[in-house]
Amino acid sequence: MSSVNHLHQRRTADPFDRFLKFISGGSVLLILAATFAVVWANIDHKSYETVWHTYFSVDAKIFFVKMSVLHWINDGLMAIFFFVVGLEIKREFLTGELSSFRQASFPIIAAIGGMIVPVLMFEMFGLEGEASHGWGIPMATDIAFTLGVLAMLGKRVPLSLKVFLTALAIVDDLGAVLVIALFYGGKLNWAALAIAAGLLGILVIANRMKVQDLRIYTFVGFIIWYFFLMSGVNGPGTGLHATIAGVLVAFTIPAHPRVKAGDFIDDIKHILFRFYNLSKKNNKMILTHEQLSVINEIEYSVKEVQSPLQYMENQFHGFVNLFILPLFALANAGLTLYGKNGEIVFTTVSFAIAFSLIVGKTIGITLFSWLAVKFRIAVKPKKTSWLSFTGLGILGGIGFTMSIFIAGLAYEGDLLNQAKIGIFAGSIFAGVAGYFLLKYSLKKDEKEVSRMVRE
Repeated sequence: MSSVNHLHQRRTADPFDRFLKFISGGSVLLILAATFAVVWANIDHKSYETVWHTYFSVDAKIFFVKMSVLHWINDGLMAIFFFVVGLEIKREFLTGELSSFRQASFPIIAAIGGMIVPVLMFEMFGLEGEASHGWGIPMATDIAFTLGVLAMLGKRVPLSLKVFLTALAIVDDLGAVLVIALFYGGKLNWAALAIAAGLLGILVIANRMKVQDLRIYTFVGFIIWYFFLMSGVNGPGTGLHATIAGVLVAFTIPAHPRVKAGDFIDDIKHILFRFYNLSKKNNKMILTHEQLSVINEIEYSVKEVQSPLQYMENQFHGFVNLFILPLFALANAGLTLYGKNGEIVFTTVSFAIAFSLIVGKTIGITLFSWLAVKFRIAVKPKKTSWLSFTGLGILGGIGFTMSIFIAGLAYEGDLLNQAKIGIFAGSIFAGVAGYFLLKYSLKKDEKEVSRMVRE
């Protein structure tokens, strides 16, 4: 009986809870992939570089693309990751925690602080030349790892804090997308971008006309990605980053279902009644053709009540979190800890990034959150202290995925390796410090609430 109840609870879990469990579960694979990449790169750096910098081409007659394995992952597979990010951003602004000014103001202001202050911290180090290009690296927050740390704290974490951190990370992702689009592109092929813009316009019109056939959005979206990939004058991946196409296409995916919830309920009741009558006539072990037909109707109705946006988001979450992101970590996280003469490679660039992630994110998120409440723009959730928000601010310093992605656009060679070391150092410290501070502050919050109840 208990197993049945457990199954029922698992199937009927809140979608937000399922999202948290799924994304935090994927963070374990990220850690394993990143660890393996570091070990591999330090044991046999030559083979690590050879694997990811091997070139192969795709020739489909109507288009030809030749890139390294690393670029196929970063420009191709990661476009799917950014597509899912775009779906999440659109959903949050339409019906989620960012759908009203009162709901959105708190995490948006906190996220803005968490992007501005780290950049200022990085600039304080006065880096010059190519080293100065990495100012966008400490802006990012890795939603998988931050929610993974919260999951380790269990039910002690109030839902309000989980929602706040999730919304903040999504706004942070939007900021990172804008930074990549505006500041980390090369010289542009305007003809390719014009074609991509025209195709995007077609998808927008299709959305307005309530066209919900996902095959159209998928096919045209792929072509848009291709023209973004070719938007640089120096070949594939040298213009606007192709992953931006994923976000833009996601914004065109319809958010309204074909069937309204009320109509769905009526249909399901009618279908289940038919299935009930058929089941009374059939005592055999296997279902009849009529029963199978009714089950197919149920599956179709369930699909129709989901909006295309929600359907695609659910379909891609597993692929992204359990395959794309671990593969990205494996291909990009490899760093050498020691230089040619055996010295530890932790330079000013490394320290600037680590410091900006830890201190910049903590101050930015906490200070701007406090200012939002102070000036009555937002309301702080009840039963949570500012010490807990400071812990969330520290967790915001876990940059990892997005930070490594931006580092790959800003640097190359030794500077890229130094940046990765800074990202690892800052993210690990932020994760550990944020965990213990939150553990302490949440326990303190619980005691304070209990004291107030007794009084």
